Amino acid sequence: MSVSMLMMYISFVGMILLILAIGLIVLSRSKLKGWLAGMVSFLAYICLITGGLIILYVVLSGPTR
Repeated sequence: MSVSMLMMYISFVGMILLILAIGLIVLSRSKLKGWLAGMVSFLAYICLITGGLIILYVVLSGPTR
């Protein structure tokens, strides 16, 4: 597998984590209450930070051949 394809798959993982974070935040703010909402919100922010760092790595690594 080439480096370009590997970076593409890594960026897909980052995008999926960001989309998952959006869904979890909406779920925790609209449907859940109490400590469960806090736990889901915490998980969402972990996904947001991880996905953001992955995308930042892909963007800053530059073009590959």
